[in-house]
Amino acid sequence: MPASRLAGARILLSPREPLVGGGAAEAFEQQLQRLVRDGYRNLVVDLSDVTAIDSAGIRALVRGHTSARRVEGTLRLAAARPKVTEVLELSHLSGIFEMHESLEAAKMAAWPWAAIRAAAGGTALCGVLVWTGLRWPAELAGFGEAVTSAFNGNGQAPVISVSRFQPFIELGKLIAAALIGILVTAVHQPAARDRQGSRSMEQAQMLLCMSGALMMIIIGNSLARAFGIAGAASIIRFRTPVDDPKDVTILFLLMGLGMSAGLGAFAVAGLGTAFLCLTLVGLDLMVKQQTRLMSVEIVASGRTFPSQRVEEVFARNQIVFEPREIAQSDEVTVKYHAWLDVRTSLDDISAQLMRDAEGVTAVAWEHPKRV
Repeated sequence: MPASRLAGARILLSPREPLVGGGAAEAFEQQLQRLVRDGYRNLVVDLSDVTAIDSAGIRALVRGHTSARRVEGTLRLAAARPKVTEVLELSHLSGIFEMHESLEAAKMAAWPWAAIRAAAGGTALCGVLVWTGLRWPAELAGFGEAVTSAFNGNGQAPVISVSRFQPFIELGKLIAAALIGILVTAVHQPAARDRQGSRSMEQAQMLLCMSGALMMIIIGNSLARAFGIAGAASIIRFRTPVDDPKDVTILFLLMGLGMSAGLGAFAVAGLGTAFLCLTLVGLDLMVKQQTRLMSVEIVASGRTFPSQRVEEVFARNQIVFEPREIAQSDEVTVKYHAWLDVRTSLDDISAQLMRDAEGVTAVAWEHPKRV
């Protein structure tokens, strides 16, 4: 069936025959799965020439939708005929699909608007920071008019004057640091053991950028304050394990950007943020696929372990596996080492194992112990 590439990782499929069992639906499902494996994340299916659909066709669409979601992609349906729409509604599955009345609307929706908005917002933020830093360098650094006139050589003794708006200027520095942390976190998604750990690391990145700004605001030009903060920081111990060394590097860079904002060097902070974001995007483009090593323990009832079904689930999700341990009593327990994409949902794989592998009663994931 015809398929045309839209742009990047987006592709348009146009079936020309009824999606029913007996060949057409199965071939369409295989094509969907192959496109997802080839790296297409956003699929648009033009149903204008599909006159009929049955359970096999619906199954193909559902599995295509699931596969696209598994890799953080989408599957959109466009220009479905009334009969096809009626079948989807009767199956109570129309709500899971993103449906559009016309092909043009589906193509527009297929654009990565979230990434476009993030890029536009990041460009605007960095531009504003650079412009502000170049426009008011002395005010942001905490120097008043008296110090500025002394630097200009009027012969008077420098007297540091604090503007009544200085607290609001310092608040602006904290806001700038928070926005920098949010932008860098949006570009760099930290690797973590689970979604909760990933969310905690994202929050830590944003808060660390703000803490760097706050420390520089408190220190000011006081050497005593600097030693005091260094002494207070020395008693803090961070015991949260970080899986990816890249996350640690990002934390240090965010601390530096936060310090730049706290010093009032907005131009440096803006240019540094832009350079860091572009570097992260470039690194992600260079690395085609990131894998992680997990240990999975699968328990099956009875004396027979459904190894064939388990391996089919692994193969379907492109997981490289290696059996490690087997224990048998009233139940059979098999431990595997599995290499899988960092974006693969462990909960989704566990659900597939419990559903498709007959007899599986429990699935547990953990990071293998380091020797």
